[in-house]
Amino acid sequence: MKRILFAFTLILLTASIASAQQKEASIAVVGDAVYDFGNIKEADGHVTHTFKIKNDGEAALVVTKVVASCGCTTPEWTKEPISSGKTGEIKVTFDSTNRPGPFTKTISVYSNGKTGSFILTIKGNVIPKN
Repeated sequence: MKRILFAFTLILLTASIASAQQKEASIAVVGDAVYDFGNIKEADGHVTHTFKIKNDGEAALVVTKVVASCGCTTPEWTKEPISSGKTGEIKVTFDSTNRPGPFTKTISVYSNGKTGSFILTIKGNVIPKN
């Protein structure tokens, strides 16, 4: 009887683990993963773009970390879990002060989504002060 109970418990445990593993979060960028500011004036200082992300999976999506490739770029992101089918934001601010010329900056996004991490990119051209 103990063996039957143990086998039944093992089957239930295996089934629930398999079921939990099938429910994953999945992150997708709504729109483009690259944003071009075009020409911006150095005198204008900070420019901002907000990327929209969507949870295409069945489990809650948590963006765990967002890292910019340069100190001139500051990311802010949705800290709360994003439910299945819902959207969140990653707001990226670039400081053009003392950075004339073309630029390309990457933002690494880490999450519990099945792809783990991905890259967002901002680019543009800073027109120098006269």
